[in-house]
Amino acid sequence: MTELLTATAVTKNYGGIVALSRADFSARAGEVHALLGENGAGKSTFIQILAGAVRPNGGTVTLGGQPYRPRHPQDARDAGISPVFQELSLIPDLTVEQNIWFRREPLSFARTVRARALREATEALFARHQFPAIRPDQELRRLTLADRQLVEIAKALSADPKVLILDEATSALGPRETEWLLGLSQGLARAGTLVIYISHRLGEVRQIADRITVFRNGATVAAYDTKEVDDETIIADMLGRRMDRLYPERKPTATDRVAVRLRGFGAGHRLADIDLDLREGEVLGVAGMQGHGQRELFQALFGIGGARGTVEIWGKAKTIRGPRQALTGRDGLALVPEDRRNHGLLLSRSVRENLTLSVISRFTRFGLTDPKREAKLVDEMIAALKIKAGTPEQLAGTLSGGNQQKVIFGKMLLTEARILLLYDPTRGIDVGTKGEIFQLMRDLAAKGYAILFYSSDLAELVHVADRVAVLRNGRLGAVLEGEDNSERQILRAAMIERAA
Repeated sequence: MTELLTATAVTKNYGGIVALSRADFSARAGEVHALLGENGAGKSTFIQILAGAVRPNGGTVTLGGQPYRPRHPQDARDAGISPVFQELSLIPDLTVEQNIWFRREPLSFARTVRARALREATEALFARHQFPAIRPDQELRRLTLADRQLVEIAKALSADPKVLILDEATSALGPRETEWLLGLSQGLARAGTLVIYISHRLGEVRQIADRITVFRNGATVAAYDTKEVDDETIIADMLGRRMDRLYPERKPTATDRVAVRLRGFGAGHRLADIDLDLREGEVLGVAGMQGHGQRELFQALFGIGGARGTVEIWGKAKTIRGPRQALTGRDGLALVPEDRRNHGLLLSRSVRENLTLSVISRFTRFGLTDPKREAKLVDEMIAALKIKAGTPEQLAGTLSGGNQQKVIFGKMLLTEARILLLYDPTRGIDVGTKGEIFQLMRDLAAKGYAILFYSSDLAELVHVADRVAVLRNGRLGAVLEGEDNSERQILRAAMIERAA
């Protein structure tokens, strides 16, 4: 088969930082081609070059046998390349349909937007690709992260691309939406589209990818047919070493002391009548189909939005009216949020500032800060979490996704709160960093932290959590543990009245 897209010895430097050093890539029309690597391996830089957002310093790229040198994202779109980036590029104040057709709206002779034609084009696009239900007229800011991800995918598909780039596109999706996207990718490939698929979920890659290319430290280190390679080889190529295990040994560390007790707890219109206990030393998983109340549970516990029912924290009744009240020292709660770039970090500020902004009182006396005390806290946290940053003054927005997430963990741990709310903490994170985060969670549980843990990846809940609370239609469908804690039983509890 003829290669549609080839890249040879592509390089990109940002000052003294090497993002790509002789990256090679070759993919065919009509295939799903997985591009894998750790966070910081150069994948994002490479696809930004393909998308016209970044210009390389060297190397060549051809598309359809012709030199390909996009100078602007519009050049890429005109050439038939549509990216779906992990970090979304949508406009919150516009509706779903306005975002999909932004700057390509059907216009009247008077140069005004033809509202009916816009709606019909959106509905036809959704029908053609069998999109999960989304209202075209809904304002984007009112959608969940998962629904915003679907809008980003719709925007890319609206251009009928020759090359569709999916960068961690399932990381925010639930099981049903993930299966839809995997099926869509295979269907597009059968119709002749090249789908470049970037994911840290090897199960998805093995399910749909025809071939795999692996980047490490900005260079291509391996390329093979998916059927001819095992997971251990893929991981070793990504990391440059063999990984002993992804999931740490799960030793029981929970005590009888209850850290959080919920009775009749609810929030908004989606979450109601939750009776649940989270114990000291426990990792309690939360599962459910997309939109069944997981997000509302975590937000309400952290004081975002109103809540109903009774909440006890370490045996004392408590009403949490806001995040500031939730973060009340060792007896409080800390959150790793769903959207790290928009809700967890100040991207234009340094690693140091992001780590310490919430705990400035720990190194301030009489209104004066102690830089040495601050530097000590920052250095200890960077070392403990193995945050890869040139210096503590490096901007958070320039870090890889995995290191950004580590900064959020560090910020959370510096608050000294012992109840941790982790909302999909490994979303879009490479396998090596995932292993570090899972081990950190189990270590913290062993030290007496109480951890509430939601993941869109059911395998993570099965292997990391002590118990899993399954939400269905905003209510508690089941609490699974032991042999009942399996992906099959979680899905049954999420979709039907009772788990078997």
